[in-house]
Amino acid sequence: MSNEYKSIHEFDLRLIYEYFSTMERQGPGSPEITIKALSFIDNLTNESKIVDIGCGTGGQTMVIANNTSGNITAIDLSSIFIDIFNINTQKLNLQDRVNGILGSMDNLPFQNEELDLIWSEGSIYNIGFERGINEWHKFLKKGAFVAISEASWFTQERPVEIDEFWNREYPEIDTISNKVTQMEKAGYIPIATFVLPEYCWTENFYAPQVSAQEKFLQKNVGNKTAEEFVENQRHEAKLYKKYKEFYGYVFYIGKKI
Repeated sequence: MSNEYKSIHEFDLRLIYEYFSTMERQGPGSPEITIKALSFIDNLTNESKIVDIGCGTGGQTMVIANNTSGNITAIDLSSIFIDIFNINTQKLNLQDRVNGILGSMDNLPFQNEELDLIWSEGSIYNIGFERGINEWHKFLKKGAFVAISEASWFTQERPVEIDEFWNREYPEIDTISNKVTQMEKAGYIPIATFVLPEYCWTENFYAPQVSAQEKFLQKNVGNKTAEEFVENQRHEAKLYKKYKEFYGYVFYIGKKI
């Protein structure tokens, strides 16, 4: 199994960005889940500084903007995503307080204790959960919040096939209890932890990929790498259907001590 499919890390980033740029979401989630996570965060005002790290095209960012009144800076490594992001802010008339910028999550352009909220849905895996929450800690004011959705194991043991798949894709995947412990050690009070419902994967992430894959393949006719990438995504969707009781995305919300 491990030799039949490539890891996503073996594909060119430009190809990955092109594939996901046609979709509203670049990972599992929903507006309702974003709002639920926001409900655990207090003390946000018109003056609050919010950052969405790894924002993609901004599906969740626009929800945050419509449910808060502060200023939002959204960061992503992909210029394709950021261009779409800023077009979306203009469509929703949010450009006065929501801005998408090109940047890397391991080199953020903020001052120490500047931010009131750091948000990151399904993207912290790019540098790793533990590294991310530790490095981002200094940018938050005392009593400020971090809200992150992260791939996590639901059980201590699982079938070899899914265990091998995730440890190849994201070796830092871990149990919920271990993630909470990492958050405590990084200097946060764990405020809330909850599992994203199944529809966040099936209906909101994998289903939209079906039509996107056809367009992507038509655009890249004869491109074997593009074909391999689509097969990888289809394989991942099948694995989720088969093993969804063993893993999923979990929201972790912490408050800086």
